[in-house]
Amino acid sequence: MADTSFDVIVVGSGPGGYVAAIRAAQLGLKTAVIEREHLGGICLNWGCIPTKALLRSAEVYHLMHRAKDFGLSVEKADYDLAAVVARSRGVAKQLSGGVAHLLKKNKVTVVMGAGKLAGKGKVEVKTDKGTETLSAKNIIIATGARARELPGLEADGDLVWTYKHALNPPRMPKKLLVIGSGAIGIEFASFFNTLGSDTTVVEVMDRVLPVEDAEISAFAKKQFEKQGMKIREKSTVKKLDRAKGKVTAHIEAGGKTTTEEFDTVISAVGIVGNVEGLGLEEAGVKLDRTHVVTDEFCRTGVEGLYAIGDIAGAPWLAHKASHEGVMVAELIAGKHAHPVKPLSIAGCTYCQPQVASVGYTEAKAKELGYEVKVGRFPFIGNGKAIALGEPEGMVKTVFDAKTGELLGAHMVGAEVTELIQGYVVGRQLETTEEDLMNTVFPHPTLSEMMHESVLDAYGRAIHF
Repeated sequence: MADTSFDVIVVGSGPGGYVAAIRAAQLGLKTAVIEREHLGGICLNWGCIPTKALLRSAEVYHLMHRAKDFGLSVEKADYDLAAVVARSRGVAKQLSGGVAHLLKKNKVTVVMGAGKLAGKGKVEVKTDKGTETLSAKNIIIATGARARELPGLEADGDLVWTYKHALNPPRMPKKLLVIGSGAIGIEFASFFNTLGSDTTVVEVMDRVLPVEDAEISAFAKKQFEKQGMKIREKSTVKKLDRAKGKVTAHIEAGGKTTTEEFDTVISAVGIVGNVEGLGLEEAGVKLDRTHVVTDEFCRTGVEGLYAIGDIAGAPWLAHKASHEGVMVAELIAGKHAHPVKPLSIAGCTYCQPQVASVGYTEAKAKELGYEVKVGRFPFIGNGKAIALGEPEGMVKTVFDAKTGELLGAHMVGAEVTELIQGYVVGRQLETTEEDLMNTVFPHPTLSEMMHESVLDAYGRAIHF
């Protein structure tokens, strides 16, 4: 490579990395991206995008079985797992190619190889052609994260899978155990359960989707169980005994351990940052449990060195990483950058029904000393939800009783991952209940439930 000196070097090309590189280039900074595996990182290739493609297939399959409800007829609803997976991989490939195009369009230099800090302002890259050293005043670490593996529960790709194996499954599980009910675990449980797997979810906490509002978690659990899932809360998988074609799980609950056989296990017990082999500690970067410690502007404390996305800690979301990428690029370019506000970042889970939230749960708001007003509105009271054949769901809003500030919003039901952005904008603009009440929501839409939930918090709901 002819040029080895840059204004900005980004190590990693996930959502945060490639967005940071493109924004830096837009601002006139000579920029390079180093990627050891796939352009677009985990999100585009093995995470957000391909999982949503799989879940869309499951959703259509589910609707095919409900055809009679809509006055339609389907002779025999079936699926081809290989074709479902092939579509998912094709979507991922298309978007990964799109990232390559965007980087080229913005004149970002791409170096395929493994990068490592090699002194102040230097990155050593091991490529297929050998090792070379690049230099830049500013280096952004965006190497993402990978699945956490617990002792005794390690994946083998055959009987025990991580999300990567589940995205390209060697077979359709007949009896499936999912360990962990966070977003990743519950999405895969939803996918395979919809396609016919006998699915059990084990969660160590006292409820599924434990980061969500308790009411939303409870509602979602009822829907999962209605679909045939078995949910085991306050339970721990202590070990897995593997034999030919089967896994015996030792599950502890209430001080008692029972065993149960499965043919497939998906371990979804969190993630760990990809911090190894980067030379971070040698550079003076502080780490906390496999994540880089940063300030609100993603600065590591080492001059000219930033960390963004999953490697920089929670929330582990692609949209948070992208925003951090823009922020850091603008900070480097001398612009007025705005720090990320974690409480105004929505979390979305694409199970069936979908779950989405932003801000404080009701319990957290009370724990922090707020006097709250809470509004709720059910899907069954919304004309569009009934017309869609999706009457199961709820929108919940939490307000500061003294100021009218929107503290949090929580949803479960059809398309709530699209609806939540309305409340995200509201929080960003520091809206109050009065602003939301005076907003005209179009009819007939699911968004009307957002309005009614706000009205309900103040005793003014019309349709419920």
